[in-house]
Amino acid sequence: MEPVTLAQLVAGLALALTFGAMTFFSAVMAPLVFAKLPLQTAGRFIRQVFPWYYSTMGASVLIALGALLFATGGSATWEVAVATLVLAGFVFARQVLMPAINRARDAGMVGEFGAGRRFRRLHLVSVIINALQWLAILAVLGGVLI
Repeated sequence: MEPVTLAQLVAGLALALTFGAMTFFSAVMAPLVFAKLPLQTAGRFIRQVFPWYYSTMGASVLIALGALLFATGGSATWEVAVATLVLAGFVFARQVLMPAINRARDAGMVGEFGAGRRFRRLHLVSVIINALQWLAILAVLGGVLI
């Protein structure tokens, strides 16, 4: 077995941080906010947190991606490709999906027809993307560590 390089270590740590933070936010933070705060307060709070969530997760994946590219000498391995897709997912979620979800939620609050259904559909898309990213990060982390 070859020794782990510094670049592999940085990639592994950044991926582990991302995986752990995503797990904590999804399994602990979001449910706790909605369980402990009034619904409107919880919604406003989560709306303020999500841009930070996507930016932070994207930054940690970007660090991992840079380290992976350095470790592979710039080769396009499957780990690099998957990390790139995960990063693109965070950018898409922050810049496109989140604003659309917020618009649908706002429209629903004023009673616009169909807005509630649009919000639920967009929210489901965001949950699916997040779950796929979580699984992808786990796979890449396994690829880096093995």
